Amino acid sequence: MTAEPDGPEDRLRRFATIWSRAVFPVTSTSLTRPEFEEQLLPLARRLSEALRARSFEAETPKEVGAALVGAHCTDPDALARSLDCVDAYLVLYCGEDGPQEELRTRCSRLQHAMAAGFAQELRERTLAEQEAIAQAALRAQGVVAQALHASEARFRAVFEGAAIGIGIADLEGNILQVNGALVRMFGGGEQGVRGRNVSEWTHADDAPQVWRLYDELVRGEREHYHVEKAFYRPDGTVLWTNLTVSLLRDADGQPQYQLALMEDTTERRLLNLRLRYEATHDALTGLPNRTLFFERLEKVLAAGEGQRFGLCYLDLDGFKTINDSLGHAAGDRLLVEVADRLQSCATAPGEMVARLGGDEFVALTTGPDTHREVDDLAARIMNALVAPVRIEGRELTVRGSIGIVEGPAGERSPAEVLRSADITMYRAKSAGGNRFELADPEADARAITRHGLTTALPAALERGEFFIEYQPLVHLGDGSVRGAEALVRWLHPQHGVLGPDRFIPLAEHTGLIVPLGRWVLEQSVRQARDWRERRGEPGPLRINVNLSPCQLTHPGLVQDTVDILERAGVSPEALCLEVTESALIGADDDLLKPLRRLAEMGVDIALDDFGTGYSNLANLRRLPVSVLKLDRSFTQSMQQFPADPVDLKIVEGIVSLAHSLDLTVTVEGVETGAQAEQLRILGCDTAQGWYYARPGPPDRLHELALVDATG
Repeated sequence: MTAEPDGPEDRLRRFATIWSRAVFPVTSTSLTRPEFEEQLLPLARRLSEALRARSFEAETPKEVGAALVGAHCTDPDALARSLDCVDAYLVLYCGEDGPQEELRTRCSRLQHAMAAGFAQELRERTLAEQEAIAQAALRAQGVVAQALHASEARFRAVFEGAAIGIGIADLEGNILQVNGALVRMFGGGEQGVRGRNVSEWTHADDAPQVWRLYDELVRGEREHYHVEKAFYRPDGTVLWTNLTVSLLRDADGQPQYQLALMEDTTERRLLNLRLRYEATHDALTGLPNRTLFFERLEKVLAAGEGQRFGLCYLDLDGFKTINDSLGHAAGDRLLVEVADRLQSCATAPGEMVARLGGDEFVALTTGPDTHREVDDLAARIMNALVAPVRIEGRELTVRGSIGIVEGPAGERSPAEVLRSADITMYRAKSAGGNRFELADPEADARAITRHGLTTALPAALERGEFFIEYQPLVHLGDGSVRGAEALVRWLHPQHGVLGPDRFIPLAEHTGLIVPLGRWVLEQSVRQARDWRERRGEPGPLRINVNLSPCQLTHPGLVQDTVDILERAGVSPEALCLEVTESALIGADDDLLKPLRRLAEMGVDIALDDFGTGYSNLANLRRLPVSVLKLDRSFTQSMQQFPADPVDLKIVEGIVSLAHSLDLTVTVEGVETGAQAEQLRILGCDTAQGWYYARPGPPDRLHELALVDATG
């Protein structure tokens, strides 16, 4: 018989038990350990609820930290043990099988908030205690003349029984009395503290105003002051305190003594430093993280005139492949090795290396002249990556792309500098990687414009900012208009009319080319129907629509095309889909299957930009194409007389081959009558270009077709 699994309440109780056992030995309380556990149980429940809450609220863990002080857990070790328990057991017993990485992150934030609440409550409690002691001392001093014996007794009780350090000195700074708490703070015996002079207690980290405030107090110009101050202990270690110094006056109001109250904040300071380190350093590599890097970069860019900076933005090439093939543990080991190598490259004053996240690192150098220094730093980084990294018995080659930004301080913000470096790094990566590039303001501007266009594309389609122009396809034999190619344009609110070369690659990259291409096909087919109705002839003008490689692989291509033709009432023979030669080089049967289905329906398939893809001419036999669109590079020489005989032979050969395969030949870029005549003699079937008409609105093509029909 198996035992029933523990419920949430049982696991919560177990966490509270572990917590109480850890903290009870360092807690000043009259409760028994089980009674103390009952006191911690509601605090454990609040932490458990905060761990699993929908959103993180810092107030709850802060209140838990403050409640520890209220439960007399004021020893610094009590906080350290509490944080260790929360770190080790809260997710284990209270996480309820949630996402572990998110729970661990939430748990870390809970610890930080608990520590902050504990420190704030302890500080407020200490200040209240200091104030009470100071008031008691002042009251005792005030009644000396009336009841010296009674006041001395009360003062002595407060003086010796206080948990904070107290010292009394004369106005020359000679220490007259100290209590046991202060002696314990400094270590050693009472004689090591008494008899010394306050002026001996200077420290290298003293704030500039500390001794100015002291001088004002002993001169009677102020009654008290409060500062954070460090002291050297006899053994050379540092004692950090919250120090309050008050002036004691005699019955006539004349300054007589100075009273110092000290709270030991050393453990709290070390804890804050540890938390600060964890918040500003990468947990995996130990390098400064994005937060600390931005703080440093802000200071560098805010430097005075004459200062310059240089920044190298590194991204590892092919890191995702290593993660996918060898696992994230191997990827982490590679990142640690890269971090060590980068750290060894930036050892000069003013240089630092940081990890921004993932496989992205930055190296920063500063000084009056960083032109050469940043280039040297980038070269050192590239050299440091040359040696293979050995992981799990394999040698991995490390490659990286670096974007470099260099310039004077004070001209750009940190975000602008990092954006420029990021853009430049991707420029280096797109150039083949394993190299570094210098930032180029013009290239940055183009990249920013591209990004703006990319983000604006979806809304532009919804707002109807795209429109289509049509360029006629003319039969070279009789000069009649046989159809038109649909060319999409974007009427951008800021940039005006943009051609397809500006946004089609962006649409392909984002996947928007599929809905955009569907819209172009639908509008073009509808326009073909309108032309047919306006002409009043049974034979429609053929409409040519470009098909991108992304559309070619989309599973809905065939069905979308069928639906659009049926809704418009247009026959498949009126549609020609143009596919670039490069998209079909080496295409397998799966890629060609949708084109074959469309061709079987009667849709013409044109091989666009033929001659630029270096495909095997014999490969044409297996492609479901009926039209070759000859690239304009073959016919440009025909604009002049005489034409290049080599180009004539090439075009003649292509036309002959195409016709032998029952393919028609269309020529793009026809700009002169001589060129059109030469292409007609060579046997080309149709042509398009500025010689006939530039791309324009659909009504212009209708007028051209009407003129052609009426002779």
